Amino acid sequence: MFPVRQPWLCKALGCYDCCIRCIGAVPYPSLVATLLCYIGMALFCGCGHEALTQTEVLVETYFARNVQDYVVMASFIKYFQYVIYGLASFFFLYGILLLAEGFYATSAVKQTFGEFRSTQCGRCLSLTFIIVTYILAFIWLAVFAFSAIPVFFLFNMEQTCHNINLLAETTASINQHSWICMDARQYGLLPWNAVPGKSCGMTLTSICKTSEFHLTYDLYIAAFAGAGVTLLALFLYLIATTYNYAVLRFLGRKGIR
Repeated sequence: MFPVRQPWLCKALGCYDCCIRCIGAVPYPSLVATLLCYIGMALFCGCGHEALTQTEVLVETYFARNVQDYVVMASFIKYFQYVIYGLASFFFLYGILLLAEGFYATSAVKQTFGEFRSTQCGRCLSLTFIIVTYILAFIWLAVFAFSAIPVFFLFNMEQTCHNINLLAETTASINQHSWICMDARQYGLLPWNAVPGKSCGMTLTSICKTSEFHLTYDLYIAAFAGAGVTLLALFLYLIATTYNYAVLRFLGRKGIR
């Protein structure tokens, strides 16, 4: 590898070779992780925000008659939507920082541009990114698990409606399957004294046929997928930042300051 900082050498190599050398200096793991992070956060924040709004509409319309029964849930949804705004902003800035750290620390950059050096501050910065990313990965693992709860609830609700439809085709009396219910109180959406708090029989089936239900279900699935993509991006960030830190430590031991 020849140092590109010599202008006459760039002319001798030509624009094509210089472009190839510059492309080789791109930290592709950090770039892929950044793209995945932005895609995942866009899905999680956008779909999650709208899914929470639709959840409030479903509960208010079909599972609760008194406003006091779902006022706590409505407050939680409101505050969590503000948290979503903060998450989107934080991960947007953090992704830029990790990508910039990848450009700084990648070995391809150091081989191509001789003026870059491994410093004590650079190694400390890389170690800080590793620790912060580890903490974020553990936190986001909990978020990923938490985002599966509404998907599980709506999946069970859809399967219950399917079972009611099968029973309705095989039995003549509606009362024989009116005992099959979906109770929102069991999932913590409503307090135990909420009225009615549950939907049963053909009433539940009619809810499953509404566009609000299908929209909410699809939005929660997309938000769950977005959380998974973001978690994958954090794991890729961990691999990239750990490798970058190892490279910086190696260069420091070789005496490159």
